[in-house]
Amino acid sequence: MPGMTPQSLSVETLYSEHHGWLQNWLSRRLGCPSLAADLAQDTFVRLLSHPRQLNNLGTPRSYLRTVAGRLCVDFWRRQSVEQAWLEVLASRPEPLAISPEEHAIIVETFCEIDEMLQRLPKKVAAAFILSQIEGLSYKKIAVKLNVSERTIKNYMAKAMLECMLIEARYHHSVT
Repeated sequence: MPGMTPQSLSVETLYSEHHGWLQNWLSRRLGCPSLAADLAQDTFVRLLSHPRQLNNLGTPRSYLRTVAGRLCVDFWRRQSVEQAWLEVLASRPEPLAISPEEHAIIVETFCEIDEMLQRLPKKVAAAFILSQIEGLSYKKIAVKLNVSERTIKNYMAKAMLECMLIEARYHHSVT
């Protein structure tokens, strides 16, 4: 096809030769054919959006299984975050009326915060949670984590920078 790069041809070949197999593998793993179809498609979208030299793959199915497996983990993590959010909503004494768009934005933000906490060093993430969720002072967090209060301030600066980046991405996506 005119205008196609060697990279897209490789993904096209990978897709035509292995899409059916991948979808069946995901369906057996997930027990839901429609979800398997979505995640199989997402796997190839991921390959297109994150170009990589595909000519040197040892076994294409192993590579596809790895990419799809990571997408499954992302899906399950997102589902867990969304379930926790729904439980919070259900536990409120007064129903909170939010639009489906607001619900999606809230869940996406929670997922980004969860990803941020996974990326941060353990003590930085712990300091952030102790401060923002538990409401502890920096001094109490320092004692709990066995570090100086100045170190806690540095940890919080790192975590807050990550939060600001999430907020900037949010504002960029809604404008």
